[in-house]
Amino acid sequence: MAFSRVFPDPPSKSIFKTFALMLLSIVTSLYFLHCLTERCGTCIPTERREAGPVEAFYASKLKDFESLRRKRLLQKWTVMRHHSLIHRLESVREGGLTLPVIDADRHVLQAHVKMSNSLDVDLETGESYFDTGKLSALGEGSKKLPQAIIIGVKKGGTRALLEFLRVHPDIRAVGAEPHFFDRNYDNGMDWYRDLMPKTLEGQITMEKTPSYFVTREAPARIYAMSRDTKLIVVVRDPVTRAISDYTQTLSKKPDIPTFESLTFKNRTTGLIDTSWSAIQIGIYSKHLDNWLQFFPMSQILFVSGERLISDPAGELGRVQDFLGLKRIITDKHFYFNQTKGFPCLKKAEGSSKPHCLGKTKGRTHPNIHPEVVQRLRDFYRPFNMKFYQMTGRKFGWDD
Repeated sequence: MAFSRVFPDPPSKSIFKTFALMLLSIVTSLYFLHCLTERCGTCIPTERREAGPVEAFYASKLKDFESLRRKRLLQKWTVMRHHSLIHRLESVREGGLTLPVIDADRHVLQAHVKMSNSLDVDLETGESYFDTGKLSALGEGSKKLPQAIIIGVKKGGTRALLEFLRVHPDIRAVGAEPHFFDRNYDNGMDWYRDLMPKTLEGQITMEKTPSYFVTREAPARIYAMSRDTKLIVVVRDPVTRAISDYTQTLSKKPDIPTFESLTFKNRTTGLIDTSWSAIQIGIYSKHLDNWLQFFPMSQILFVSGERLISDPAGELGRVQDFLGLKRIITDKHFYFNQTKGFPCLKKAEGSSKPHCLGKTKGRTHPNIHPEVVQRLRDFYRPFNMKFYQMTGRKFGWDD
C-alpha cells in the first residue's frame, strides 16, 4: 500500500495503456468512416465507364433470356385459354352454355393471340378457329385431306352453303375453290393437303368446287383419295340455274350473244343445244350416273337450292346430320335480307356485324321470253323425273 503511493506505475505499463487507447481511437474512427460511407454512398458520384465487349455480350444475353421467358409464359397462358375455349365449346354441344358466352371467350382469346404475335410467339393465326374458320395455338392440329366435299353445282347455292357451314365449330373449310380434281390434279396430293386448314381431333375438313360434279374424271380421283369421302351437291331448278349461269357470264362479257340464241341449235325447230355448258350442267341425272359408279347414294347428299333460301336452317340441319355433327346451326343464326332476296347470317364468326354474301350474289336476271323458258322446262322434265327417282326426293321443279 505504501509502496504504491510512493512509486508511480512502471514505464512499460503506461506505454501499453497509451497504445491501446490510440488503437481503439483509430478503430473507432475507421468504423465511423465506414458507416458514413455506407449511408451516403448513393450520394457520392462515381465514375461511369462504358461496358466492354464481354459485359455487353452478357447483358444482351440476359435481356434475350428475360424476353424469351416472357414469351414462354404468354405461350403457356394462351394455350391454356385455347384449351379452356375448346372445353367450353364441348359444353355448348351438351347444352350447357350459350353462343354469346363462347363469342365473348373467343374475342378475348383472339386479342391475346394478337398480343402473342406481336412478341413473335409461334402461333398460327391463318383462318380463325371459328370462321375463318378457327384458331390453332402453337401449331396445334394438323392438315388433313378433306373428309367432305361440296362437289356441285355451279350457281346452285354452293357459296351460301359453305359460308353457313363455317359457323359450325367442328367444320374447317377452305375459302377459295381449289379445283384440284379437275384442273390441278397433276400438282399431287401433298399440294392439295397443304391447301387445307389445320384441324383438331373431331373436326371435319371441307372444300367446295362446283365444277367437280360435271367433271368426268373427278369421281375416280376422289375415290382414289378416299372411298369414304362424303359428297354434297346443291341442286337448283335447272332452268333458273341456266339463266343465272348466263347472267354471271354476261356480267363479265357484255358482248356475248343473247340467252335465246345460245339455248337453241335451231330456234325454228326448238332443238336445244346441249353442248352449251349452261344447259348441260342442269342434266343432273346424267352426271349423277357417273358418280354412282364409284360412290353409293348413301355417301351423297343433295341440298335444295330453293330450300336453302326459304328454309336455310332446315337444309343445314340435314347437312349437319349427314356429316354426323350436332345441330348447332339453327334458325337463330339467320335473317332474311329483303333487298338481296336471300338469307344472311345474323352475325358472322369473328365479327359483330351481320354477314351477307357479296354483291356478285343475287344479280338481277335478264328477261327471257316465256316461250324459251317453257321449251327449256319441257326439255328438262324427263331428266328431272329420273333425278327424283334416283335420289328419292322430289324437288318440285315441275310443279
